[in-house]
Amino acid sequence: MSRTPVGKQKGQVNQGKSAGARRRLMLWLTFVAVFAIWSGYTFLVQNAQISDKSSYLAKQQGSKQETQQQLEQLKYEVSRLKDPEYIGQLARKKGYYLPEETPIQVEESGN
Repeated sequence: MSRTPVGKQKGQVNQGKSAGARRRLMLWLTFVAVFAIWSGYTFLVQNAQISDKSSYLAKQQGSKQETQQQLEQLKYEVSRLKDPEYIGQLARKKGYYLPEETPIQVEESGN
């Protein structure tokens, strides 16, 4: 004969052990569910931030390319300013002429 504590039967002892195991399992599943929800939320937030930063980066790269084109244009204009012929053209547009040059004014006809 097996000995059991007074007032308790063998079935109640096993049921107590399974109730504790069930409680631990529920705590573990709750922890896993909370962790999964937290990690999913973090993933979505970081994904949105990456998307925003990627669009900002694309806009900035476009702006950089525009600025590079403007810089190249300005470098070209500066190199042209070193040419005496180009400086003469600019001066003539402003109304300045060399002493031996005679300006010719062309009047448009009224047709």
